[in-house]
Amino acid sequence: MNLLSLLLNILWIVTGGLWMAVAWLIAAVLMAITIIGLPWARAAFNIADYTLLPFGRVAVPRDQVEGSPDLGTGRLGMLGNVIWLLLAGWWLALGHVITAVGLAITIIGIPFAWAHLKLAMLSLWPVGKAIVSIEEAEVLQRRQGHT
Repeated sequence: MNLLSLLLNILWIVTGGLWMAVAWLIAAVLMAITIIGLPWARAAFNIADYTLLPFGRVAVPRDQVEGSPDLGTGRLGMLGNVIWLLLAGWWLALGHVITAVGLAITIIGIPFAWAHLKLAMLSLWPVGKAIVSIEEAEVLQRRQGHT
């Protein structure tokens, strides 16, 4: 993690990132307690970690990282995302949007508001995502022939 990402992550934690990461952890624990929700718990734990320190990292489809489709990136993953959306995704997205609006009003908080909006979108459809460094994501894009 470079110095700018570190500084932004520290400011992020102070400006609402910690609370939203805790919300993701609560969702993950609730899903894990049900046993049947373990696939969603895995995704929620990954996103909780990303929500705590988002700068310098990005969410990408897991099949890009692994090089082949898996359960989370196929039809079952789509079904899992629909169920997630109904059970927890909408309220996590709402929390990110409310936090983003509060930060955007301050003007100086606009970069953090933007990060919350990206996380709100991820909140709606997290199954099948992997969190990687920006550098790793660039390598993955080059490997797939994108520039």
